[in-house]
Amino acid sequence: MTISPQDIERAARRIRGHVRETPLLEVAAGTFGVGMNLILKLELLQHTGSFKPRGAFNNLLAGPIPPAGVVAASGGNHGIAVAYAASRLGVRARIFVPKLASPVKVARIKGYGAEVTVEGDRYVEALALADACQRESGALAVHAYDSVETIAGQGTLGREWDAQWPSLDTLLIAVGGGGLIAGIAAWYQGRLKIVSVEPERSRALHAAFEGARPLEVPVGGIAADSLGASKLGAIPFTVISPYVWPAVLVTDEAIEEAQRRLWRETRIAAEPGGATALAALTSGAYRPEADERIGVLVCGGNVALAQLEKLTA
Repeated sequence: MTISPQDIERAARRIRGHVRETPLLEVAAGTFGVGMNLILKLELLQHTGSFKPRGAFNNLLAGPIPPAGVVAASGGNHGIAVAYAASRLGVRARIFVPKLASPVKVARIKGYGAEVTVEGDRYVEALALADACQRESGALAVHAYDSVETIAGQGTLGREWDAQWPSLDTLLIAVGGGGLIAGIAAWYQGRLKIVSVEPERSRALHAAFEGARPLEVPVGGIAADSLGASKLGAIPFTVISPYVWPAVLVTDEAIEEAQRRLWRETRIAAEPGGATALAALTSGAYRPEADERIGVLVCGGNVALAQLEKLTA
């Protein structure tokens, strides 16, 4: 399965008016303890606080929606996005989330009027329930990462970034199930280096690279509700493989430190998954060349205020 820049162009036309163009922030050398200028893509300022509405709207606008509406499984951010898109388009939504989902994210899903079921310990269990609901109801299934429509929608982020700052050498992207990094890779087609960054305790892409195919992995850690896929998507893997390298792992402690630095030095409130890409630089897990022009994606900001206050006190 391949996804082309033309697929992403079509997605961009489809979702125009439904998503925001999110800004870039250039930060000077020395910020976050990194010895070079960085270009941050602030996708946490997207509707619902993450990049996910791009894929959600592309799914819902790609064709007719059944009378039963839409159904999705999510660790949190995808569910918020599907609920938001459904509410904007006047469509019924049912969202299944695992027990590890942040209460903040569950509340936001409900706030957009979706019916929410919290069941199962991991995302894969919520996905099984969503699949059963889809078969029974005939609703449109909106997969968080393993579908062409989702990946093409997320790829509009790469298209947008390319137009805003075309002279970058490298992008650092946090990875869960692979839909976002696959979309970005599909847009750039190898024109720059794309570095995947995963938590050590949720390493689906690493396992896929090691096994030459998607493999089941244990899921844990502070970013599990957004990056906690137990298996990389099959479609993302085919798109990612030619274009993404190196693959970097970061600890929970490094992610928390990146959250602290984002808040203290730029007043950006990122959730753990949103700070994971930056953690590759602040921890030294990724060591750039002296003249490397680097972009870092801050992909989510749905963090509980109490957690942020505790982290940055």
